[in-house]
Amino acid sequence: MPMTDTRRALLQIHFCVLLWGVTAILGVLISLPALPLVWWRMLLVVALLALLPRVWRGLRQLSPALLAGYCGVGALVALHWLTFYGAAKLANASVAATCIALAPVFTAVIEPWVAKRPFQLRELAFGIAVLPGVALVVGGVPDGMRLGVLVGALSALLVAVFGSLNKRLVSHADPLTVTAVELGAGTITLTVLAPLLPFLLPALASPLWVVPNLRDSLLLLTLAGVCTLLPFALALVALRHLSAYTVQLVTNLEPVYAIVLAILLLGEQRVLTPLFYAGVAIIVGAVFLHPLLNRRKPVQHPEILGTAEARNIAE
Repeated sequence: MPMTDTRRALLQIHFCVLLWGVTAILGVLISLPALPLVWWRMLLVVALLALLPRVWRGLRQLSPALLAGYCGVGALVALHWLTFYGAAKLANASVAATCIALAPVFTAVIEPWVAKRPFQLRELAFGIAVLPGVALVVGGVPDGMRLGVLVGALSALLVAVFGSLNKRLVSHADPLTVTAVELGAGTITLTVLAPLLPFLLPALASPLWVVPNLRDSLLLLTLAGVCTLLPFALALVALRHLSAYTVQLVTNLEPVYAIVLAILLLGEQRVLTPLFYAGVAIIVGAVFLHPLLNRRKPVQHPEILGTAEARNIAE
């Protein structure tokens, strides 16, 4: 049976989501602290994008106002990745991935304010439905991991903020250029922020300039190339043939993929109780219902895949 464009696109999106799920696993496997890990990831992605003439052409076309806007979003992206990998280091990959599933909940509250649209009561109900799952997740992790849950929730909040802001900006420039500018600004943000972290976020403070060993270097290259730029390119093609509803359903599988991989590769189920997985089931179930609140329509701004890793791409 010949493969249609839609079926091929669906397989590509599933593959992209699987790769995004691997990012949490790599965050645990890389021995670097969260700060230098994110700094190297951003720097490597920007270096790879700088090799593309298309990026430089797009950069020359940016107005100062747009450039400033993308740089501001890039600073938020840096903080999101810092807290995401911080959660993985302070707890584990399963906890970090589960906390990111809270991003649509925060988006339901934040996006109406950012986009200046009416607030919808059903979105508030969706957020409330997730709260029992959050309580079970917190109760299902060891005491020493609960700071990781808090940091992971902060990471999800940052996803909601920069995802909502990106929706107002991404249609004005080339997506690869947007990604390069935002991650470049994020790299600079972490460089400036590093001396202040002991006072702002002591749990994530560490030296910035840490030269990775050979093993970490290979894992960082995998993170930057295979788990960032490759799915970005595949998803931009796939999204031409899929509705926002379909894409949101598939991307909601990201924490599921990450948790399954964490069990298979890291054996994390040994330190997490059944309460944790009950909470995950409630959160993921509610998140899967979220696209039902939105109309089925084509994805208009896939460009935020570059930094949001496909979360909240449906408007």
